Amino acid sequence: MAGLIRLFFHDCFVRGCDASVLLDQVDPNSPPEKFGIPNLSLRGFEVIDAAKARIGKECGSDVVSCADVVAFAGRDATYFLSNKKVYFNMPAGRYDGLVSFINETLPNLPPPFATVDQLKANFASKGLTADEMVTLSGAHTIGISHCSSFSSSFSDRLNPSTSDMDPTLMSSLREQCKSDTGSDNTVVQDIKTPNKVDNKYYKNVLSHEVLFSSDAALMTADDTSAAVRANAKDNGVWEEKFKAAMVRMGAIDVKTNLNGEIRRKCGVVNSH
Repeated sequence: MAGLIRLFFHDCFVRGCDASVLLDQVDPNSPPEKFGIPNLSLRGFEVIDAAKARIGKECGSDVVSCADVVAFAGRDATYFLSNKKVYFNMPAGRYDGLVSFINETLPNLPPPFATVDQLKANFASKGLTADEMVTLSGAHTIGISHCSSFSSSFSDRLNPSTSDMDPTLMSSLREQCKSDTGSDNTVVQDIKTPNKVDNKYYKNVLSHEVLFSSDAALMTADDTSAAVRANAKDNGVWEEKFKAAMVRMGAIDVKTNLNGEIRRKCGVVNSH
């Protein structure tokens, strides 16, 4: 389910919420988004395909777009992972995009080593505020990460001389990321409640128990650090803000019948 929330985010931040992330390669000279470096670890494509097939059976294949299925999956995953606490209506009516390009992934998806200014600029380019950026970062309360996302030449979070990570977590991650075979191991993002959508992520940011440089970076600006502290309070505020931010994210660059279609199969455009 965490993978479905991430799929929704990665779809919306490249060409808007238009299911361009689902398109398979048909032109040998033009690889699609799903082969971009940030997307190689995306999960849940088969869930979207299954949901689309089932909806197609009930309603016909040209009624509900793949983009809407992705948005609904993000909504439902949030609902179940929050123990039915974070429930919201997700508007529908998106059309599916007609193209997908690998070279649009890196410029549009914020890397795990982004600075706070880069994060703000990236979200602003999608029409989202700095506060919404901090709110949506709370999705790191669930899911897994590859060790390479926080321990690499770009961002060595496991180096005590440059990292402010909690030393106990650092040594635990060092063990978990060890590999004799050179495999890129995975670890949970939220060490306190790894399978629950809650505001623990913000407490982890405050206690230096987060994986990514981009998580720690939220404490390096006054406005974002204030937002982290507000979201860390157990008063239900973050949950309400997350509902609204998911809906706002789901409205980025939505296609219409003028520049999109309702795909019959999510992996290919209808003309194929």
